[in-house]
Amino acid sequence: MRLIQLSDHPGQMLQDARAHRQVARVRRRWWSWIVGIFSVRAERRNGPTAQEESIAAGMAGERRVAAELGQVLGDEWVLFRGYRNRRGEIDHLLLGPRGLFAIEVKYRNATVYVRGDDWQFAKFDSWGNKVDQGRITDATGRSPSVQLNEPADELERFLHSRRQPTSITRVVILNHARSKVGRSKDLTVHVTTSSDYIIDLVNASAVQFQDRRIRQLEHLIEQDHRFHNGRS
Repeated sequence: MRLIQLSDHPGQMLQDARAHRQVARVRRRWWSWIVGIFSVRAERRNGPTAQEESIAAGMAGERRVAAELGQVLGDEWVLFRGYRNRRGEIDHLLLGPRGLFAIEVKYRNATVYVRGDDWQFAKFDSWGNKVDQGRITDATGRSPSVQLNEPADELERFLHSRRQPTSITRVVILNHARSKVGRSKDLTVHVTTSSDYIIDLVNASAVQFQDRRIRQLEHLIEQDHRFHNGRS
């Protein structure tokens, strides 16, 4: 499987978070020197923040999905990472002889319940007691399914406008080792905890793309990403 890195938004977020922490560290050192109370306690605050750890864990989850798909799929497949259009970003676009698949990766230690486009989570301790719960949304309030469907719909419209009508299969994978999918209904995307499920979708697909069609779609996807990435 070939890998094409279109952009690395999580990597940039991690870099920005680390830079912000370093600036804050310098300011704390300076102020502590001024007032003469520099202490070991201040030093202990200089490690990675919870935000940095969360971003790094999410990046590791995305790399894991790419690695697992690459172990199974041959060179006739291409995996785009970080495709973006005006409706948002898609973690992975998998293109090959059996179709086009949009994949959103969520690294969350929780049981996830889905009803349509409403996503909720519950986290339990080792004794089965619920310790946290809430809705799963991005910074703009979109659930994972909306977060995936909006740019996937936009990509379908773009491909159709270029005389390459293509249906995109959408998958949200929860790939934390303790992720679970609870009771769900009226799903607007596939939801799974395993890359094997994506392989099963590929194998079950009735789509048959020839090499020429794959090359055309590959070119259009890269072209569309460059256009929108240049505008951001």
